[in-house]
Formats: sequence, C-alpha cells, structure tokens
Amino acid sequence: MGDLQILDIMYQTFQLAVRLTMPFLLTSMVVGVIIAIFQAATQINEQTLTFVPKFLSILAIMGFLGSTILAMLQDFVRQMFGLIGGG
Repeated sequence: MGDLQILDIMYQTFQLAVRLTMPFLLTSMVVGVIIAIFQAATQINEQTLTFVPKFLSILAIMGFLGSTILAMLQDFVRQMFGLIGGG
C-alpha cells in the first residue's frame, strides 16, 4: 500500500466523519442559538434549559437520517475491507 493510497483513505475517512457529524452539529448549534436568544429576551438564566431541546432535536435528526448514516458507514466499511482483502 503506497503513501498516496493511505492519504486517500485518510481523506475519505475525514470526509465521512464530517458528513456524518455535520447534521448533528448544525442542528445543535441552531437550537442553541435560538434558546440563547430566548433566554436573553426573557432573562431566564437556567443552564439546563438548553439540554432538553438540543437532545430532542438530535434524536429527531437521528430518526430522520439514521438509515442514511448507517448506509454510508456500511459502504465505507465494505470499501475498507475490500482494500484489506484485495491487497
């Protein structure tokens, strides 16, 4: 296995990690900003108020994108096992 192939695998791994985590990170960020604006407007300074909406939004994203995420991971693992088995 050459250096270019290893770098390509690392690039694919990083790209997959970004594609898998970006919906969760963006959703959590958007919900956090909305809750922060709500807390600033109402002057409610409860630290635990942000946890439940973020958690529920992440669960909703997992419900919508769970099968897609699983399919992407399965394709990547099959590709890696093919590289291992093929040389």
